[in-house]
Amino acid sequence: MSRLVSITFYSLRFANFRLWFVSNLFAATAMWMQRVAQIWVVLVVLTDNDAFAVGMTTALQFLPQLIFGFFGGALADWMDRRRMLQITQSGVALLGLILGVLLLTGSAQLFEIYLIAFVTGIFDALAIAQRQTFISELVPADCLPNAVGLNSMAFNIARLIGPALAGVLIAVLGPGWVFVINTVIFVIPVVTLALMRRDYFFAVKRGVRRRGMIREGFAYVQSRSDLKAIIFLIILTGAFGFNLQMTQAFMATDVYAKGPGEYGLLGTMLAIGSLSGALLAARRAHPRFAMVISGVFFFGLAEALLALCPTYGAFAFMSIPAGFFMITLLTAANALIQTSTPESLRGRVLSIYFVFNLGATPIGSPLVGWVGKTFGARWSIGLGALACMGAAIAVFIWALFAWQLRFSWQRRWPFLLMEGPRERHYDCGPSPLQTVYPVDPGYCGPESEPTEDASEDPGENPTEKRRENPSDDPCDETDENPNSDSDERCFSPTRVLCAGGRRARWRVRYISRRLTCHPG
Repeated sequence: MSRLVSITFYSLRFANFRLWFVSNLFAATAMWMQRVAQIWVVLVVLTDNDAFAVGMTTALQFLPQLIFGFFGGALADWMDRRRMLQITQSGVALLGLILGVLLLTGSAQLFEIYLIAFVTGIFDALAIAQRQTFISELVPADCLPNAVGLNSMAFNIARLIGPALAGVLIAVLGPGWVFVINTVIFVIPVVTLALMRRDYFFAVKRGVRRRGMIREGFAYVQSRSDLKAIIFLIILTGAFGFNLQMTQAFMATDVYAKGPGEYGLLGTMLAIGSLSGALLAARRAHPRFAMVISGVFFFGLAEALLALCPTYGAFAFMSIPAGFFMITLLTAANALIQTSTPESLRGRVLSIYFVFNLGATPIGSPLVGWVGKTFGARWSIGLGALACMGAAIAVFIWALFAWQLRFSWQRRWPFLLMEGPRERHYDCGPSPLQTVYPVDPGYCGPESEPTEDASEDPGENPTEKRRENPSDDPCDETDENPNSDSDERCFSPTRVLCAGGRRARWRVRYISRRLTCHPG
């Protein structure tokens, strides 16, 4: 058990990432509190249960992501990410304080809520790529998938705490004081970011500020068939499947005739499943494209079962696996993009992914709502189920022919293996299996210049290390030297589809050896 815990929370051994985990936990909690309080103010304080006003507020907060999201990704590739995050967090805190003062003085107007929601959305659009790419500066390259999973776990813990805390504070103190308290919570991440030690950051390759940076990001995505497949999956899943919170409200009120308390419990069950998915994702050191496809398919299957649930209790229980597979596919897609994309392009590629991810949900919401109103609440969930499972099957069939996958059977798990040719792309950093990074008790980051042998210098910067012998790579099937001066290296979307056999056992031994060498 202790070994499993060590694997799951391995990235917390680095001091700067521990500070980031705390920062992300408080920031996400404040964000959920602000969303709940903002909806309550618009729905109850400033209007008489005007659903259109609530929808307008939500749309204005997410609209900047479609407008400024690509620009935020370009900024993430050349700006100081820590400073940019401090600026955006301070801006959101200031807006919350202004709204709290307006509410406490009784002078708040609906158009002011609209304006504050839009400006908050601008700060969020500029920060989302910064927040994701900043992780690569806090942990070595082989810990990046684990760090992404822990980052998702912090967000889902906040998803459990934030709405409940906001509800209690609204009932006890009123919505105005919620925004004032929220301002103090937003300041905590600014302080924790300032406490990070610069000499403990891991060096990453920065992009050069120039014209055409956003166009360059699109060109890179266009050259990667696996990235295009992920974006296709996330568009359909986001448009029709991720509206589950809205469809839960339809089911709770129209089908099961339940009140707000029972509806809130459905959100809690969904968050519990999401937290479980984030914990599982944190244990996976090697994200695979197959996990994204299977996550989309099983999320659609869970939605299909939700649509068929005869009772409220069954529906609440099935919300757990739905949340589990939703976070599994999102975390796998995020980690796969980060670990397979060049460091100098990572911000722009992630911004493209998040624009389609976050932008598809409000676009699909009207259609899902119309289906629920016309054909019934169950069909609104069924539409998402059909879209997710259909997209996963379509991408899998496309991959069979586009990547010329071959199947082989074996007597041990996972029994069915998939193999295929490789594609060539830019250098995206060291392979997770290249080196072992000793972490002594109390070690918090790099302390010296990189040397030839990582095992002799625990302070080595892992981003500078490259494999000296191509034959050391158990997945290497080419005669080319990955240490050549070329700007390219071998990357395969089908490489992440393959698993099992001696390679899987070698990975287990690799992780065990690291844990054995790293006491504490």
